[in-house]
Amino acid sequence: MNDSPFSEAIATALPILQRMKKNLRGAPTASRSSLERLLSATHLPDGKNSAAKNQKPVETIPMKPSPISHPPSPASSDDGRLARLEELKHNILSCTRCPNLVASRTQVVYGVGNPFTELLFVGEAPGEEEDLRGEPFVGKAGQLLTKIIGAMDYTREEIFIANILKCRPDMPAGVSGNRKPKPAEMATCLPWLAHQIDLIKPKVIVALGLTAVEGLLGEPRTMRDVRGKWLDYHGVPLMPTYHPAYLLRNQTLAEKRKVWEDMLLVLERLGRPISAKQRGYFLEKE
Repeated sequence: MNDSPFSEAIATALPILQRMKKNLRGAPTASRSSLERLLSATHLPDGKNSAAKNQKPVETIPMKPSPISHPPSPASSDDGRLARLEELKHNILSCTRCPNLVASRTQVVYGVGNPFTELLFVGEAPGEEEDLRGEPFVGKAGQLLTKIIGAMDYTREEIFIANILKCRPDMPAGVSGNRKPKPAEMATCLPWLAHQIDLIKPKVIVALGLTAVEGLLGEPRTMRDVRGKWLDYHGVPLMPTYHPAYLLRNQTLAEKRKVWEDMLLVLERLGRPISAKQRGYFLEKE
C-alpha cells in the first residue's frame, strides 16, 4: 500500500469509525469489510484508485441497532423500596382478612403504576371489570380517568392508582352491580394502602369520590365540604374530587370544570407547568 496522506487519514479514522459504529442509535450501512477494503485501497498520484477499478462493489449489510438504554432519572432510582413493595404485593394478593370478600372475589386488585411517582390516585373499590382483570379503573370510569390524567400531561404509567378496598365488595345472590364498601371493610383493608403510600412516598394524593376520602381519613365527610380543598393524610397533601363515575352521570361542562379546577390545584402544588389551553378546559363559551 502506498504511503500517502490519504492512507494515513484512513488508518487514523478507522478505529474512530469503529467506536462510533458501536455507539450509534441508528443502523449504519457501512460494513466492517468495506472499511477494511477502503484502508487497503491504493491511492495513485493521478487521483484514480486502481484497486477500485477492478474491485466488485461491496454489499452493505445494515447492522441491527442495539436496544437504547435510557439512564434512570434520579426520581426513579431504586432506594430499596422495590423489594419492599414486591413483598407487600405478595402479602396483599394472599390476604384473607375478610372471609366474605375472599369467597366472592376473582382476584385481589393491588394497584398499578409507577412506584416512584409524585402523584397517587385513590378510588373506593374494584368493580366487576377490575375484579376480572386485577387492575383498578379499567371500565368506563377508568377510561375517563385516563383522559383526565392525559390532560394533566401524565400517563397512567407515570402515576399510581389504587383503591381503599383491594377486593370487590361481595353482592347478594342474584344481585348485579357494585356496592359501597362498608366502614369495617375499609378499616380492615386500609393498612395495606397505608403501607403502599408510605413506600411510594407521593407528593400529592387525589381521592376520587367521598368513599375514598372517608376511607383515608377514617371519618364521615360530605363532598360539598371537602371537594377542591386541601386536606392532610399523614403529612401528604390530599385533594378530594368527584369520582369519574359521577362525571359519567353528570356530563355538564360545569361539573367537568369543577373536577378540572381540582386537577389544576394539584398541578400547581406539584410545580407542574400549566398551559393557557389547560386553564381553559371546560369553561363555558361566552
